[in-house]
Amino acid sequence: MHAPAPKRDDPDSHEALLAVLQSAPPARGAALRRVAFARAASGGSPGYALVILLMVGLLLGMAIAGLMFGSVHIPGGTAVAILANLVAGDGLVEPDWRAVYETIVVQTRMPRVVLAALVGASLGVTGMTIQSIVRNPLAGPSILGVSSGAATGAVVVMRWGLLGLGVFTLHISAFLGGLVTLFAVFWVARTGGHMTPTRLVLAGVAMSAILSALTSLIVLTSPDPQLASRVLFWTLGGFGTAQWKLIPIPLVALALGLGVMLVQARRLNLLMAGDESAVALGLNVQRFRQSMFVLAAALTGITVAVSGVIGFVGLIMPHIVRFLVGADHRRALPAVALLGASFTIGADLVARTVIAPLELPVGIVTALVGGPFFIWLLRRDARAFGGAR
Repeated sequence: MHAPAPKRDDPDSHEALLAVLQSAPPARGAALRRVAFARAASGGSPGYALVILLMVGLLLGMAIAGLMFGSVHIPGGTAVAILANLVAGDGLVEPDWRAVYETIVVQTRMPRVVLAALVGASLGVTGMTIQSIVRNPLAGPSILGVSSGAATGAVVVMRWGLLGLGVFTLHISAFLGGLVTLFAVFWVARTGGHMTPTRLVLAGVAMSAILSALTSLIVLTSPDPQLASRVLFWTLGGFGTAQWKLIPIPLVALALGLGVMLVQARRLNLLMAGDESAVALGLNVQRFRQSMFVLAAALTGITVAVSGVIGFVGLIMPHIVRFLVGADHRRALPAVALLGASFTIGADLVARTVIAPLELPVGIVTALVGGPFFIWLLRRDARAFGGAR
């Protein structure tokens, strides 16, 4: 005797049926693909609030460190006092620091820290969303080729000097390059009116290889000997060009993108049980997957446009967050935004202090940290990712 089907507009019924579907013994291949997503934490745990509180504290600590350290060291108390004076005025904190300290903190380091936090948060939530919609824990924001397309768009403008809108021309061209790449990937992956996650991944990898080769060709054939050094920013990422006027674009993009992802968190949870289970619960999987791919690509394109290509943030941070708070997107998305922001601020801090006064591309630091961590993760969870122990 079969239980009556739950109503499609009842979230509790959705979750009840999802629990039944997940409790059923899946096929071996499907089980192996979904092991990484099977450790969802129970709702309402007081431990979650503690983790979020610790992550907020970590973010604040990294932000203050980002204001303190650099070519000129500024004491932590002075940096905090400058921030308090900036917010509340002289009535709360009387200025007793050198004027150059305030200029460095407010005009140079603060925009850099804020931009790094926004980029890290965007890459974190984008990586978690992409891993869910393709049901592959090895996926990341660069999987669709959008990062390579954005870098190519910026390089084209630099190569032929099409700078009609000044500094914003590079960011606009980078975003358009990522958008065109997304449409190309969708066109390649679509067969018979449908797109599968596997075809999207393969199309994205192929497009990334083509665009990387095209970018290298443009650089090698350019008569400008300085072009290669400028292109390095777009291929390895950095926040050296951070300005206050660049902050609103990634800020609005993160607010809108994270808001949509949180609204769709229940549907993202449904995809963890597989397409068949999601369809049984009334989800139009193809349409939902396409819309979330577009959202993820837009966020990725905007982050690349303002910071260049920064790898491993969106690949590694979701794994750490799922280990800490579980796989429920209603809980994991805010956490991964906080952790991604902290990690990127820390990576930028290392990049500009380890060989000061010279500065490393941030992408090098994230790769040096993220690469070994990911290898360790693969070794630890080899069975979960389809390999043998």
